[in-house]
Amino acid sequence: MTDTTHAAAMGAPEELEACPLMPTYGPPQVRFVRGQGTELWDGEGTRYLDFLSGLAVVSLGHANPVVADAIAEQARTLCHVSNLFGTEPGWEVARTLDELLRTGNPDASRYQTFFCNSGAESNEAAIKLARKFGGRGKHDVVCAFSSFHGRTLATLHATGQPQKWEAFQPLPEGFRHVPWNDLDALEQALDASVAAVLLEPVQGEGGVNPATAEYFQGVERLCRERGILFMVDEVQTGLGRTGEWFGFQHFGVQPDVVTMAKALGNGMPIGACAAKVEVAAAFEPGDHATTFGGQPLATSAARAVLAEMRRLDIPAVATKAGERLRAALLDLPAVTEVRGLGLLIAAELDTDALGRDAKAIATQLLDRGLVVNAVTASALRLAPPLTVTDAEIDEAVATIADVLHGSAE
Repeated sequence: MTDTTHAAAMGAPEELEACPLMPTYGPPQVRFVRGQGTELWDGEGTRYLDFLSGLAVVSLGHANPVVADAIAEQARTLCHVSNLFGTEPGWEVARTLDELLRTGNPDASRYQTFFCNSGAESNEAAIKLARKFGGRGKHDVVCAFSSFHGRTLATLHATGQPQKWEAFQPLPEGFRHVPWNDLDALEQALDASVAAVLLEPVQGEGGVNPATAEYFQGVERLCRERGILFMVDEVQTGLGRTGEWFGFQHFGVQPDVVTMAKALGNGMPIGACAAKVEVAAAFEPGDHATTFGGQPLATSAARAVLAEMRRLDIPAVATKAGERLRAALLDLPAVTEVRGLGLLIAAELDTDALGRDAKAIATQLLDRGLVVNAVTASALRLAPPLTVTDAEIDEAVATIADVLHGSAE
């Protein structure tokens, strides 16, 4: 498709000015109506290659038939009951998550799961659990600068991006931040008021910055020595995205609490906070709750997702595809670095030489039918479905090459 064809699909200016949505994202540049695998189509029939997958959500691809069939069947059977009662899909998903969290370490403490609806809610649950576990006076949570943990008031303050705080002050107390991958700085922050450390294995929204094994192992050691919970935010990295079931499994650690969402439902809203049994025991009936979390429609989708991921050995698939994408990007002269793990990748660009920042380049790529996003002013984030084909990787990189080597117009 030509640039003109894609631009025409974005809608007339007067139509965007009358957008009925709150301006939290700005007027949508494209309105998608259909998806299949790694492909999306807008209302004009224009095809796009999706290398963002709804921000690492549709890891099994758009309109995955296995997941779609599971949702349809459950919708005809039982959509919702109160969490005062149990359902079969939720029980099975919780047991599967326990197994995956202990991959490579089957003798580790079992995990129990609280289901919710989003990544922010899973981190809210983890923060409340840490406070309950620590007890009065031991409530602070240490996070890293450049982290991202959500948009609720508490998870916004946990997020280590001060520029996002000011408009919403005063934020809840009880959070402190230290430089990323700096174990000495973290150790100095661990006083008697700290209940937990909350970190991402790869800082997704912060620029796709992986932790080092030495850092995560050191954090775990310090937490064990001081009776502090080691909590890992796997909302973007969990369930195969990095080439392991969970990002922390690259580093030889076993966290006390793990949060997840995004890929768990392949587009169906669901989140989960999993904690070791002895940690989860801090919660009592009435301490935390949700109306929709863990309802059978969402957990039936998650059950199908996990079964299909296991069938495909999705961590191995992500590793192989990530290696191909990384190598191809590094061959582009304007790409100075490729960061990340598996299929969560940032391509750092020589924006001075290009005369454009990453946001402008992402817009040009959208005009050419490739969906990515500018995760920083100089880096593009690529997180395609884990089922992406070699041909689709080659097509995406060829499009990137054309845009990078073309004019700034």
